[in-house]
Amino acid sequence: MRKLLIYMKEYKKECFIAPLFKLLEASFELIVPLVMASIIDQGIAVSDRPHIYRMGAVLVLLAFVGLVCAVSAQYFAARAAVGFAAKLRYALFSHIESLSFAEMDTVGTSTLITRMTSDINQVQSGVNMVLRLFLRSPFIVFGAMVMAFTVNVKAALVFVVAIPLLSAVVFGVMLVSIPLFKKVQGGLDTVLGHTRENLGGARVIRAFNKETSETEEFNRANGYLADMQMVVGRISTLMNPLTYIIINAATLLVIWIGGKEVYFGVITRGEVVALVNYMSQILVELVKLANLIILINKAVACGNRIEEIFEVQPSVQSKKTGAISRGDTSFAVEFSHVSMAYQGAGDDALTDIHFTVKKGQTVGIIGGTGSGKSSVVNLIPRFYDVSAGSVRVNGVDVRDYDLADLRRQIGVVMQKAVLFEGAVSENLRGGRPDATEDELWQAIETAQAADVIKSMAKRDGEEGKRPSLNAMIEQGGRNLSGGQKQRLTIARALVKDADILILDDSASALDFATDARLRAALKELSGEKTIFIVSQRTSSIQFADMIIVMDDGAAVGIGTHEELLSGCEVYREIYESQFKKEAREVQA
Repeated sequence: MRKLLIYMKEYKKECFIAPLFKLLEASFELIVPLVMASIIDQGIAVSDRPHIYRMGAVLVLLAFVGLVCAVSAQYFAARAAVGFAAKLRYALFSHIESLSFAEMDTVGTSTLITRMTSDINQVQSGVNMVLRLFLRSPFIVFGAMVMAFTVNVKAALVFVVAIPLLSAVVFGVMLVSIPLFKKVQGGLDTVLGHTRENLGGARVIRAFNKETSETEEFNRANGYLADMQMVVGRISTLMNPLTYIIINAATLLVIWIGGKEVYFGVITRGEVVALVNYMSQILVELVKLANLIILINKAVACGNRIEEIFEVQPSVQSKKTGAISRGDTSFAVEFSHVSMAYQGAGDDALTDIHFTVKKGQTVGIIGGTGSGKSSVVNLIPRFYDVSAGSVRVNGVDVRDYDLADLRRQIGVVMQKAVLFEGAVSENLRGGRPDATEDELWQAIETAQAADVIKSMAKRDGEEGKRPSLNAMIEQGGRNLSGGQKQRLTIARALVKDADILILDDSASALDFATDARLRAALKELSGEKTIFIVSQRTSSIQFADMIIVMDDGAAVGIGTHEELLSGCEVYREIYESQFKKEAREVQA
């Protein structure tokens, strides 16, 4: 948590002023009982109305000055807390953006989102409350005791006994409650996890008629959470009755001792009232302090979780500028005996992959689910690092590139089509912000997405051969079908106009006719573009210049369609399962 305090550097002034104003407010609050004592003893007791009015004006003045101090303290505390949280959130987001796919896979997206949102909000609340109350509450507790001694030493001895007893009750309940609160939070996480899974997999649950079992599982988790909350609630509710018993007993003692002192003329009735007021202030501030400590514990725990993310360093580091060794530049991509393992995995995901691709060639990669197709293409833009061997792009090892320079040469369409909320044009310009509208339309037509744009424009009441690209895409492309999203993501990669284009199973949602038109359009692209097509359809890659057949992380066949049909059993099985079976059914 302490490492995060560097983001408070710009708010040193606010961190000093906010507690200062709170101490001023507390000082004025400690004066109020003495003013009340003066009103009772020198005003009401002798019917001195001018004195009552004067002291009443002093009370109003103290209230006004206290209000100004409280508002000022709140302003500076909020400014420091919000500014700190903003800088921390920006730094955390920048750090997450620097992490490679390997760290993303290990940490998990949901964990990163939690750290970015609720954890930072909890730390922000903790900073705000610390600046406001951490000095104020102890100051009033000990200040009230000191002021009580200035009134009457004998009556003030009650404070010496009451304050430790109150502290023991408040902090004892707090110490017992904090571990239970952690269990409650764990139970809440479980309930939220069940809720998220059930909402995300509602169709699967209904398809397999699992509503009853899922409801029972949710009820068990929800019941555990309710039971834990009841236990914590019962313990927490002990605080008020116990503290009020102590404070009322102490108040009775103060009144009893004070009454005897008044009878003997040692103190006045107003001073007894002042002592009772100081006792009430102590109770209120101790409860505030206990709640503050609970909040601080939560904030520190959240801060430690945030710090854990900062301590995760990206395994893929960008190469610093300097001399690089360049090999054969006639090859666009070279895999030299490459092996790769995911973090935490016992075995290699890829084993001894070796091939070269000339500039301008189209390469198809095919294989069963989990055979390593995506792992191969993810090594080209260096989303993951190899564990053995090397991958070269244009004759240079990808580890010798600056990451920005490397990825500038590569356009990637991921397996999962991802679009961002905003206009179509904003999405398409993701890799090249200065692209003209003509270039956008050229990419759209190549990606067979013109009908998608026209249907969106028609929905918005706009017609024409080339409607504007201002139609809005909802978050994650919710207003588009799977095939429409895939075509737009392909168009986005084409707008980038990179030398290497990777299509990672990006046409799986397209029908065969659209897929065929897309492949024909890709062949017509200008320049020596090297294209990698990952697919489970042999029809999508059979006309490629080179086909790589993956099986269990190894390249079991490399060649053309005809060569693989005659020499690769895995490829032949895939092809026959997709074509010969259909042919037999047609003949029958």
